[in-house]
Amino acid sequence: MAWAAGWRAGDASGRSRAFRMREFRRERACATLPRVSQSNPVRIFVTHAWESSDDYLRVFEYLESQRNFFYRNYSTPDRLPQGDREALRENLRQQMTPAEAVIALSSLFEAHQDQLTFQLLYAQASHKPVILMKPFGTRRDVPKAILDLADEVVEWDERALVDAIRRQARHEETTRWDTIEFKLD
Repeated sequence: MAWAAGWRAGDASGRSRAFRMREFRRERACATLPRVSQSNPVRIFVTHAWESSDDYLRVFEYLESQRNFFYRNYSTPDRLPQGDREALRENLRQQMTPAEAVIALSSLFEAHQDQLTFQLLYAQASHKPVILMKPFGTRRDVPKAILDLADEVVEWDERALVDAIRRQARHEETTRWDTIEFKLD
């Protein structure tokens, strides 16, 4: 019966039951999710305000520069639907529904706070991981309102972005080693 008390309270390492259950679910998910491949690309949605901004296009430049990373983009900023505010939101919901991960551009917050917040709240309600990109080229802080809605925050770095997508969408381990060559004089 001592093991039952340990299972309820925590194990010998001090980990709680909730922690062990999260780890179990994560390991189980890793065993069942297929890895990213050309025949099984990761489905992404990049936040937008019905226009292709520089940051929006830069995300795809970064994704295209990575070898052996395959994705399918479900965001369509160039197809502005006709109708009122609710019609726009419904169209955004349709774009986001098939996505496995949402890449949020914090640069949209200043000009399109309402639209960006809606997209992040919908992603959270749909249990889609949100990868938040810090503002490009500046040292400004990410606004707390959107920082709290993100699962992971990354800098503008091709490798960091792809690794975050693999971790959040497919729960793939992304540990890589860098080789640095230098001459000793």
